[in-house]
Amino acid sequence: MCTIALVVMLSMPVLNAQESMFNMGDKVVSLGIGLGSNLYRGLYYSRGVPPVSISYEQALMDDILEKGVIGVGGYLGYTSYKYRYDWLGGEYGWNYSDIILAALGSFHYPLVDNLDTYGGVLVGYRVNTSREYGDVPSATYSSASGGIVFSPFVGGRYYFSDNFAAFLQLGYGISYLTLGVNIRL
Repeated sequence: MCTIALVVMLSMPVLNAQESMFNMGDKVVSLGIGLGSNLYRGLYYSRGVPPVSISYEQALMDDILEKGVIGVGGYLGYTSYKYRYDWLGGEYGWNYSDIILAALGSFHYPLVDNLDTYGGVLVGYRVNTSREYGDVPSATYSSASGGIVFSPFVGGRYYFSDNFAAFLQLGYGISYLTLGVNIRL
């Protein structure tokens, strides 16, 4: 127990030296591309549009636990896939799309210089659509479904300048891992 207390006390000056990269009034737009998904996997599937997302976040409240900042915003994610196989000499299959529209809330706390570290939750609605296509006379079926999305996430933004950063985020929005860029407005 004494060892843990000693490590915490010795690291306090290091943590206190960090400056917050997300401050009251900041507005950040994020553009991302996703890696990893449990949607539409298998031999006959091919990706149409990779998982892409755009989000907006604004710092709403600061000085939480000294340097912490609460942010709120919105999220839009999209991806599409194609399921294709040959049938009686023609092509047949399905086109799928997945759209997420959500609100997000986050807590930012500086741990490393120039790195905005955060965690949060995304809550919204997902719409899945499918459309049959092909050289088969009955290839006209389409459907849509939807449901609530709830996803915790963690991430970090590394700022190369005052207004430009790269980010990495883990958590399931449109994909498990999202890489991208941030622009502070």
